[in-house]
Amino acid sequence: MFLKLNRLPRYLKKLIVLGVDFLILWIALWASFAMRYDTWWPENFVKHIEVWALAPVLTIPVLYALGLYKAVIRYLSPHFLMPILRSAVIAVMMFAVVAIMVHIQIPRPLYIVYGVNVVLLMGGTRLLAKLYLPDVNVQDCNKRRIGLYGAGKAGTQIAHALQGSPEYRVMAFFDDNSEIQGWEILGVRVFSPDRMAEIVAKNQIHEVVLCIPSASRCRRRELIEKMAAMGVEVKILPGIPNIVSGKVRVDDIRQVEIEDVLGRDPVAPDAELISKGITDQVVMVSGAGGSIGSELCRQIVDQKPAVLLLLEANEFALYTVHRELSRRDPALSLVPVLCSVENGNRCQKIMEAHGVQTIFHAAAYKHVPIVEANICEGIRNNIFGTLEFATAAERAGVARFTLISTDKAVRPSSAMGATKRFAELILQGMNEAGSTTLYSMVRFGNVLGSSGSVIPLFREQIRQGGPVTVTHEEMTRYFMTIPEAAQLVLQASAMASGGDVFVLDMGEPVRIMDLAVKMVRLSGLSVVDPNGGEGDIEIRVTGVRPGEKLYEELLIGDDAQATEHPRISRALEESVAWKRLEGLLNEFRSALEAQDAEQARRILLRGVRGFHPADTASVDTATRATLHDAEVLHQAS
Repeated sequence: MFLKLNRLPRYLKKLIVLGVDFLILWIALWASFAMRYDTWWPENFVKHIEVWALAPVLTIPVLYALGLYKAVIRYLSPHFLMPILRSAVIAVMMFAVVAIMVHIQIPRPLYIVYGVNVVLLMGGTRLLAKLYLPDVNVQDCNKRRIGLYGAGKAGTQIAHALQGSPEYRVMAFFDDNSEIQGWEILGVRVFSPDRMAEIVAKNQIHEVVLCIPSASRCRRRELIEKMAAMGVEVKILPGIPNIVSGKVRVDDIRQVEIEDVLGRDPVAPDAELISKGITDQVVMVSGAGGSIGSELCRQIVDQKPAVLLLLEANEFALYTVHRELSRRDPALSLVPVLCSVENGNRCQKIMEAHGVQTIFHAAAYKHVPIVEANICEGIRNNIFGTLEFATAAERAGVARFTLISTDKAVRPSSAMGATKRFAELILQGMNEAGSTTLYSMVRFGNVLGSSGSVIPLFREQIRQGGPVTVTHEEMTRYFMTIPEAAQLVLQASAMASGGDVFVLDMGEPVRIMDLAVKMVRLSGLSVVDPNGGEGDIEIRVTGVRPGEKLYEELLIGDDAQATEHPRISRALEESVAWKRLEGLLNEFRSALEAQDAEQARRILLRGVRGFHPADTASVDTATRATLHDAEVLHQAS
């Protein structure tokens, strides 16, 4: 009935309001007599009932002419009381006119009672209509029904902001605080989280917004996984600065990212470690436009270096990071350098010209299948690029040089991993050869959301409706957020004594199949049942790609030394004598000049202990034979 009423034409709605106000004025008049004479049927009212009907008849046209009926009731503002007070004054005046016309003596207090009754009845009915009509409008407009987890300041402000939203309707609060469960906040009931599944189903709630910005990452992860398992879309309110300032907006609500589920609570950085070698120093970052390189630059900027040089071979990536950092700290001296690390002479001159003291080397080819198909270019960039860049740093008198390495360098099954391990060996060899530059390496696994990683791929596949492709059901990987990885790299670099291989604590490995399922559920969708075929997104197993392995490792040996930071260890691993490395490098040069990929692969097999290509079917007979001889050659070196 109310839905039909809400759909009526505007002029019919006005007629209904006019009729209701006529009844209100007449009832207010009767109530005034009844209250004055303390009886339900006062004689003066009943005796002249047809006369008193004139008072509302005269009042309504005056109120209409003054614009009282132009307002839309469900959108009334708090200022609507002023027209109601004006209406009461007019009603009392019309009542007095009728009384004078018919020569009836009316006690003066009765006029006051009548005016008060008009205010209460006209104001009260409009207020009730304002509170109820949005419910009717929700059904008419099919608003998206949402629940808010957290009935504190953030949740209350979001609920208030959504009250006038044409898109959303808040159906329920959920809060752990038992003292407020059962309360109503802004007309919305607060429920126990234990009843969430019941309330979500009963009220057909489409999504739940997590409004606890102060919760730890561990607690948020627990809540997100619990809600996603109910088949409801989960969103999150992250902005703690907005909560502190009291400015919480609907725009702050965002989709839950997988980082919210996989990330750990960060360890507070050691202020002395993170600033060592950076504050008031001249710092250079290679690969400054990449995922890790750009985050390193952001955190370096926060430590107030004297100068920051951004070395990047990709012009657009360099432009993007330079523009971002310029806005981050306009007073900082930033030097954009468009150059490849393979150009050692130019790198050396740049380092000397600016007096570079600390270098973070993040430039590398990192995509396993791409490097596998372009092994010569992988060797040229990852091995010879590191060699040229590190040699330039030594000649320019750079104090610290830190290589960003990878867990794929441990017992590598891919050419990419093998080239990164060889880059580590180069720095270890240069250190043992007596270099004046302090070389170190920091090894860690996958970072969440980096370019080309599995998470952006899954996100795009879900956006396109699937399928989500997983290479193997049992494949696992370590994951870390980019900011945490960059922060730990800076601190590890400060602890280097020369030739160190630092390993970051990556937490527990994540099963990629489980990761795909979580990402589908966090999008408010369901995984297709392989038996029944029901669901939204299919997860398809495609098979292991060339160079991939099921499990990643962080240590070659079994031993690692603890450091002063709880999430950074120092690996105790063997190195290769510089003389042997020089021989292998010369062989690489010959293979690259001849563009002989198989010869380059065979040299990698001899040069990197533990390198066992995962796709052995694609390796020729001579290369497979080299797999047997590699360990012997290493022992001889």
